[in-house]
Amino acid sequence: MIKFLDLYKINEQYRDEIDSRIKEVLDSGWYIRGEQDKFFEKDFAEFCGAKHCIGCANGLDALNLIIKGYGFGVGDEIIVPANTYIATILAISMNGCSPVPVEPSIGTYNLNPDLIEEKITPKTKAIMVVHLYGRAVQMDKIWELAKKYNLKIIEDAAQAHGAIYNGKRAGSLGDAAGFSFYPGKNLGALGDGGCVTTNNTELAKKIRAIANYGSSEKYHNIYKGINSRLDEIQAAILDVKLKYLDKDNNRRREIANYYLENIKNPDIILPKKVDETSNVWHIFPIRTKNRDELQLYLNENGIETMIHYPIPPHKQLAYIEWNKLSLPVTEEIHSTILSLPISPVMTDTEVEDIVRCINKYDK
Repeated sequence: MIKFLDLYKINEQYRDEIDSRIKEVLDSGWYIRGEQDKFFEKDFAEFCGAKHCIGCANGLDALNLIIKGYGFGVGDEIIVPANTYIATILAISMNGCSPVPVEPSIGTYNLNPDLIEEKITPKTKAIMVVHLYGRAVQMDKIWELAKKYNLKIIEDAAQAHGAIYNGKRAGSLGDAAGFSFYPGKNLGALGDGGCVTTNNTELAKKIRAIANYGSSEKYHNIYKGINSRLDEIQAAILDVKLKYLDKDNNRRREIANYYLENIKNPDIILPKKVDETSNVWHIFPIRTKNRDELQLYLNENGIETMIHYPIPPHKQLAYIEWNKLSLPVTEEIHSTILSLPISPVMTDTEVEDIVRCINKYDK
């Protein structure tokens, strides 16, 4: 079986360095917000081109902390792509804000900039962009709208570690960005983890305090905070793997380019290719009307695939108030999308076998 993602093989490459850094943590006797956290925050901020990085427990918390940091709440609206993973929308709802779903572009699967302005109201506070599947959002028009209406831009960069748009990396394309370091991400921990990046020093200080029970000085609580911190072991592991992220992303691009150039099945809709650096290919999504049949066929031929995501947020029971919404582009994507294996440890033979098998598929 060609695994969709072989996490053991990915992390085994760096075992000696990871073991060494974990030993440093154990020997230090300090396990939360210590030296390893400082090292990683500094290195990841520099990698993203941001002034500040604040480690936290996971990607959902990262977005939650940004919204809390800005003080957005009940009555405030945040524009969000309709086809994102539900965590993006949960972060808005959990702060009492109203998510305003906007359809994506069918060619990129990212938020359609041309549909945003009609959704802006006096209650709108921010545009939350999602660099979905690893592709950086086309930001030019969004920057213009944010300036015109005095809106904040929040990046959900959970799938886009290292993606570049107009010379700037994800994490520095808006006012603040939330990252996830879930094990399956391009930069993945060996457990949960996340962070916020921003160039706003006051926001960074506030978020760091909110994430620590609302305290920047022990037992002095200035905000109604939460407990969301990146532990030392995960920070150490991430700092090791960060050194290899560009190399790993380049291997993902090689595989994606092979898929794009060699998958010739007329029933398969391939993702639209743009410039080489704007997509780090966290996911390689294809679409077909025979998605379930194709997935079964590939599985029977020893190829594991995934669906990102089978049910759109507006059709989830959690958002039952949205269930009658008609969002045809989003619904089309969610009913036809299928993710092929793509990871930096895949062999050329595995990639070639996948292409060969897809090209033989006949509905």
